[in-house]
Amino acid sequence: MNKDSRIYIAGHRGLVGSAIHRALTAQRHTNLILRTHAELDLLNTNAVNAFFAKEKPEFVFLAAAKVGGILANNIYPADFIRDNLIIQTNLIEASRINSVERLLFLGSSCIYPKFAPQPMPESCLLTGPLEPTNRPYALAKIVGIEMCWSYNRQYKTKYLAAMPTNLYGPGDNFDLANSHVLPALIRKTAEAVKTGAAEITVWGTGTPRRELLYSDDLAEACLFLMNLDETCYSSLLTDEAPPLINIGTGEDVTIRELAETVAQVLDFKGQLVFDATKPDGTPRKLMDVTRLHNLGWHHTTNLEQGIRRTWEAVRTQLS
Repeated sequence: MNKDSRIYIAGHRGLVGSAIHRALTAQRHTNLILRTHAELDLLNTNAVNAFFAKEKPEFVFLAAAKVGGILANNIYPADFIRDNLIIQTNLIEASRINSVERLLFLGSSCIYPKFAPQPMPESCLLTGPLEPTNRPYALAKIVGIEMCWSYNRQYKTKYLAAMPTNLYGPGDNFDLANSHVLPALIRKTAEAVKTGAAEITVWGTGTPRRELLYSDDLAEACLFLMNLDETCYSSLLTDEAPPLINIGTGEDVTIRELAETVAQVLDFKGQLVFDATKPDGTPRKLMDVTRLHNLGWHHTTNLEQGIRRTWEAVRTQLS
């Protein structure tokens, strides 16, 4: 990507998109194409087609999606599969019609089977049943990967699917009703500190393990991939396997350890209570990031640093 390349970030206000926006701005890219939901409804096929025809982006970061935690996925399964299928179909097809040079489709580690080998290599896609609590969302993302692969084979496009591990950062959703585990823990802990509560209740047993990646590190990985030279980039796009690459840290912690780290950063002195009547979700989700490491990219923000930076960014709104 040149500094004046026309770059569209779909979902630039979300956790992933805002981080990509910050990274591109920091690298002095001058021709960023941005639209809010009010300005462009990605569920509206005609509106998306008109937008692409007018703006003619050369590079697309497809970071727009309907996302949420276990609770939201359980309550709104139809919304999650329908909206995500429509958004990615509209954007991938419009990119083809308008000859987008490269597209990076952002997915999720939940595409892999519930009992996938740990760490999870890209090759374990579609080798076993999915985690039921987020299956509709996962299936939509799997379709997105298949679309990228199919378009590359039929239309000779250059669409790559990147699967980040669990993400967190300043642009996260901290609503307890539909947030993921880390922002929910930060919100609960902040409220406990504010009210002087003696304990915090954490969903599940605390034993599942999670890998977590700071959003700005993900953004750096995305830019790294989109800027690969033609030989390296093309090596990720073969007819024999999906154009899929994992993005993560290669390290994980238990939910208990995660809750303890949040308590330490926010200076919560009370007790952590684990409610085993609530679902644990997938027992472990650790990415195999060998392919990405071999290309030359590694994360730089450790978990405590990332939680501290996230807290500093949001403490005013949560305190």
